[in-house]
Parts: sequence; structure tokens; C-alpha cells
Amino acid sequence: MKRKGTSAIDYSALADFRFEIRRFLNFSEGAAREAGIEPQQHQALLAIKGRPKIDTTVGVLAELMQIRHHSAVELSRRLETRGWIRRSRNGRDRREVQLHLTPRAERLLVKLSLAHRNELRAAKPRLIRALARGVGRRAGRRR
Repeated sequence: MKRKGTSAIDYSALADFRFEIRRFLNFSEGAAREAGIEPQQHQALLAIKGRPKIDTTVGVLAELMQIRHHSAVELSRRLETRGWIRRSRNGRDRREVQLHLTPRAERLLVKLSLAHRNELRAAKPRLIRALARGVGRRAGRRR
């Protein structure tokens, strides 16, 4: 017995979309390692940099990275040890630890972000086509 709505699912389209995402993530992980940083550390630096007007705390980093708070604490410690970030206590709430990129991390992010932008530009047609198929629309057609 078929479940209602399952006949409209395009499993091939969903698989293609996941493949294109995985292809980009594979590129990203390789680029990070080649630059001398672990992919999760690169993602953390990017998450911090992506919030320029708001202080990023360990709790915010945990949310942005979708990891547990204690994992974000350990990640921030590793980043600090490597010289990628500075950690400081909030003057008003000493329990809160704020994270700030170092100039070294800023330089690394420029290098990696340019490579990622170029990769996304190359992948754009494939990603758009796969996304459009995955949501049941043809690329370039609007409802």
C-alpha cells in the first residue's frame, strides 16, 4: 500500500542534490586541510567571522555549529592554542566567553574564502539544477 504523497517523491533528484552538497563539502574539507586547519576549525572561524557586529560567545558558536556547548568549549580551546582566536570573558557576565579572530585567522579566512567562492561559482549551475529538481521545479521556471 502506497503512502499518500510518496508517488511524487523524486528520489533521484534528492540523491543528486545531496551528492552536490557532499561534493562541495568534500572540496571544503580538502581545502581546509591543505591550508593546515581542520574542517571543523575552519567552519568555526567562518561562523565567528560571519557575525561581525555581534560578539560570538561559546554558546553562540555551539548553536551555529550545531554541537553541544562542551564541544564548543573544547573547540574554542583548540583554536586558541593554535593561535586562530582569542577568548575573553565578558565584563558584565564573567561566565560568558567571547571569541575573537586573530589577524592570522583573518588572513587564512581570506585565502580559504576566495577558494570556496570560486568553487561555488563553478558548482552553481549543478547546485541550482539539483535543488530545483529536489523541490519539484525545473531550473529557471517559477511558479
